[in-house]
Amino acid sequence: MRPIVLGLDVGTTSAKVTAFDATGRRVGHAEVGYPLEEPAPGHAVQDPSVVVDAAVAAAREVAQACGPVAGLSCSAAMHGLVALDERDRALTPLLTWADTRAAAQAERLKAKHPDLHGRTGTPLHPMAPLAKLVWFRDSEPEIHAAARRWVGLKELVLHRLTGRWLVDLSSASGTGLLALSTRDWCPEALELAGVGPEQLAELVAPEEVFEGTELEGVPVVAGAGDGPLANLGVGAVRPGVAACSIGTSGALRLMVDRPVVDPMGRVFCYALTEDRWVVGGAINNGGVVLQWAGEALAPDLGEHAEQELLRIAAEAPAGCDGLVMAPYLLSERAPHWSAAPSGAYVGLTRHHGRAHLVRAALEGVCQQLNLVLGSMVFAGQEVREIRATGGFARSPFWRQMLADVLGHPIGFPEHHGGSAFGAALLGMEALGEIESIDVAAELIRIADVVEPDPKAAARYDELMPVFAGLYEALGPLFPALRRLA
Repeated sequence: MRPIVLGLDVGTTSAKVTAFDATGRRVGHAEVGYPLEEPAPGHAVQDPSVVVDAAVAAAREVAQACGPVAGLSCSAAMHGLVALDERDRALTPLLTWADTRAAAQAERLKAKHPDLHGRTGTPLHPMAPLAKLVWFRDSEPEIHAAARRWVGLKELVLHRLTGRWLVDLSSASGTGLLALSTRDWCPEALELAGVGPEQLAELVAPEEVFEGTELEGVPVVAGAGDGPLANLGVGAVRPGVAACSIGTSGALRLMVDRPVVDPMGRVFCYALTEDRWVVGGAINNGGVVLQWAGEALAPDLGEHAEQELLRIAAEAPAGCDGLVMAPYLLSERAPHWSAAPSGAYVGLTRHHGRAHLVRAALEGVCQQLNLVLGSMVFAGQEVREIRATGGFARSPFWRQMLADVLGHPIGFPEHHGGSAFGAALLGMEALGEIESIDVAAELIRIADVVEPDPKAAARYDELMPVFAGLYEALGPLFPALRRLA
């Protein structure tokens, strides 16, 4: 019987646990959901105990169903923050990556300490725990002073599974508090945040194995952040192979063998392991833009709105006859890293109808990913292959649009376990079940490759400077519009 390793992926709205053997075969799965609460504008929080309980429940279900388990390896959503008191009780909810209340602090850090992005690899954005800590220092000084410990989602999960306060290098590299050059906490960032290293979890290697206390007899591998592990999960581990995803949000990442600093500050650099890093960017607005289009532009379509919307969008030509949408419905991250922008249609005329409006929204998502791709290339990275996953891949129309906008062939894996599979592979290496995580490139079979249509790709090339200029052109208006909202 082949050894079974569990990949635990604790995401924004659910915890998924998938069991794999060393050939990559999936042999078990469980998922437990939980809410993302938005009690006030800019707030996106969760009850940390509810999230951790869900992760443990899913892990127990799969472990009991799959028999002997060699180990469990962890993936978790990055950039979360919660304050704990002297008895490790939560003083705050878990502020997730989507929480933007630290927007003013992020802009101040960007203006006064622009070098921090390059030194830590983490953009100066309200998602980052660094900006959140400065917000607490400014806005909730009593909580900031009372906090004995500051942790993120990964630390909470590992503490429940091992009884120790640990954070892997990968998750720590997304906090804005870790120096790329030393792989240790950054003194300048800690000083700005008003915390000491003793208030943070113990830094450990992603491959380090610990005795498990929650699942009896099951060792726990520290694992990594969900973004880097998503690359591993689709086999994007070789030089020049990028992973692209469009779900509710989106991302484009490339694995490299050492930290890379972008002098323009447009891409992040996070660790997977000591000698593997990912460079790229995440966008807030992916499938949520299609969801909005259904609600706002086609409320008459009913329960099959998504498929019908895509059919309607296909009626408009590539480029939408000069209509462009800035799809910043949930502000934006890469490559501008600002919470200020909001969405906009530009070029709207009486000639444009519903098909143009819907298609321009989808093109805007793809164009935003194209900005991320251009930023990666500008930072010195070569992209030779792109592998894509996510809910958008169910639509042949949207698949083709992405290939056309990016101007690259796009490969779609036959099966993939995303971050859970990436976590399991990292666990297999740590436990000695596989020689190296390089096997990911062989285990993931590409079922379909979509080539760009030359005519459509040329049209999108013409539109790209216009789309790229929207952010700068509309930038002065965004704060005023926010105040009026």
